[in-house]
Amino acid sequence: MRSFYQKSGFALLSLSGGLLISASYAQDAGVSSKNLSQLENLGNQLFFDFNLSKNRTMSCATCHTPETGFADPRDNGFDTPVSTAVSLGDDGESIGDRNAPSAGYAAFSPNFHKTKEGKFVGGQFWDGREKDLEGQAGGPPLNPIEMGMPSKASVVERIKENDDYIATFKQLFGESIFESDEEAYVAMTKAIAAFERTETFAPFDSKYDRFLRGEVELSPQEELGRILFFSPQFTNCNVCHQLKKVPGSEGETFTNYQYFNIGVPMNKAVRAANGSPAGTVDHGLLANPAVDDKFWDGKFKTSTLRNVAVTGPYMHNGVFKDLKTVVQFYNRYNSRKKSAQINPETGKPWGAPEVPATLDVKELTTGPALDDKRINALVAFMKTLTDERYEHLLEEE
Repeated sequence: MRSFYQKSGFALLSLSGGLLISASYAQDAGVSSKNLSQLENLGNQLFFDFNLSKNRTMSCATCHTPETGFADPRDNGFDTPVSTAVSLGDDGESIGDRNAPSAGYAAFSPNFHKTKEGKFVGGQFWDGREKDLEGQAGGPPLNPIEMGMPSKASVVERIKENDDYIATFKQLFGESIFESDEEAYVAMTKAIAAFERTETFAPFDSKYDRFLRGEVELSPQEELGRILFFSPQFTNCNVCHQLKKVPGSEGETFTNYQYFNIGVPMNKAVRAANGSPAGTVDHGLLANPAVDDKFWDGKFKTSTLRNVAVTGPYMHNGVFKDLKTVVQFYNRYNSRKKSAQINPETGKPWGAPEVPATLDVKELTTGPALDDKRINALVAFMKTLTDERYEHLLEEE
């Protein structure tokens, strides 16, 4: 851990409660604590605080590590097929059923809602069960297979172990903030969410962004990928992964935040490792308490493609390791080649959709089949969506 903080430009402070926190996230992110408001800086400290987990072994940053695109890079200690697909909990034994999504650019997801057209949009987590970042920040500390704290009150007690926290909470939220555990817990989530809304998490400085500003040129392969990506007559990429109306708009997050069932197969290795009962099905959006229409069964929120090349494994259950495999998976729906029906990572036919009844066939079959040249070009283009501070990770592939 020490090498990570040294590389990332964090200043580590030991405070009166004995906890180790980050004073700033400066060098890699291009942001210093001087550029953060008091609320954002409090969120910065809480984001890296191991004391907010039961055994004091996990923080928000454990599963959303800044050095790796705010995704979880850890080997969870299980067999290779599971490895980094899902996260290891604070107890050192529990693993989940879903891949931890990157916290990068998460602030741009709108609050969870249903549009006039009847489509669910936005929210946090793969199923949108928390409407906003504040709700998301409050989830992991209380999840028994994540940070494992037994109650909001227990989290607040950990916060109160540190005099600096107490003083800052009172200054920001009022002298009586600790008279209510509920209010103090909500205050914690507000601070973390405020930090997650800073430029630290969304610098928009990738090669693609620099290309839009005329600062760099794309290679011929990257340019072909860009054209393919934004052209519906060539691919179906922008059906789900384009937010702005005009292709090439600045501030594109490469997701429309809608929910689709693309036929992702079960990750059997994860299910075997986490002890899920036979017949377990991840119902996606239907697992959201606000949704009861079976039309949404097995549909998951479209994730951003920002930093996608460095935040694998892929899909909601981490079933695919390689980004090219993901493009090949989509291509299976349009290609009649026998080779296109084989998962290159297993050498066997693609697994069946976990929830076949609600497959979004129309969206999946839009556009023609892709040859290997075009598949490679799309992968090359998606690599240009990597924030500048993570470009060295592309070289390590």
